[in-house]
Amino acid sequence: MSNTPSLQGQTIIITGGSRGLGAAIAQVLGEEGALLVIADLALERAQDRVAVLAESGIKALAMPLDVGDEEQVRQVISATRERFGRLDAVINNAAIDITVPIAELTSTDWERVVQTNLTGPFLMAKHAAAAMGPKTAKGGGGHIVNIASTASKRAWPNAAAYHATKWGLLGLSHALHAELRPQGIKVSAVVAGGMRTPFLLDRFPDIDPGVLQDPLNVARTVRFVLTQPDETVIPEITVLPMRETSWP
Repeated sequence: MSNTPSLQGQTIIITGGSRGLGAAIAQVLGEEGALLVIADLALERAQDRVAVLAESGIKALAMPLDVGDEEQVRQVISATRERFGRLDAVINNAAIDITVPIAELTSTDWERVVQTNLTGPFLMAKHAAAAMGPKTAKGGGGHIVNIASTASKRAWPNAAAYHATKWGLLGLSHALHAELRPQGIKVSAVVAGGMRTPFLLDRFPDIDPGVLQDPLNVARTVRFVLTQPDETVIPEITVLPMRETSWP
């Protein structure tokens, strides 16, 4: 008899869930019976994604969210609890990058990247943990999954803000793992290598898609992390394309 937890009926918020990896995560978790909140800055795109998911019989709700805005974060988490009566997991997937040399990186752009990639996951984790509450025999507890990047472990030119935030997110993730585990709240970082998503393909048209991985593969890793037995947590896991030779 398996003791693998089921995602059936679990309520999960996915930030930046309208396309790319977020959409892949929604597909994979939805197929397991999870109830999804697609929280995205682009509400119309999130609504389109909800319609696509519905075609597969997946239940999802679109909500507008700027993860760097604390009031919006509060509203999404509160509305999720009101609608579904529970909050089981949050996937901190929303992220942006401004790829320019530091000489051209304005302080405004720096702040924008930090607000989305690092402050956003902090705010989501803070308010999600409060909404989940400590795990008891009657319920509570939950899971926070932070989508990091190989940019959290290495560096290349012209991405100072992105690297700073992803290294910071990995540190935040491990700090929250240490802090929240006594409450029965799991925290995991998924360090993803390059994927065939608009995040890379739109910005780097010369990139060879063959060296990248299908985002569904990373989404299945998120599912794996979420379905560990209660007594086990995966604080960090790395998922790389076989042909990503820039990884050491």
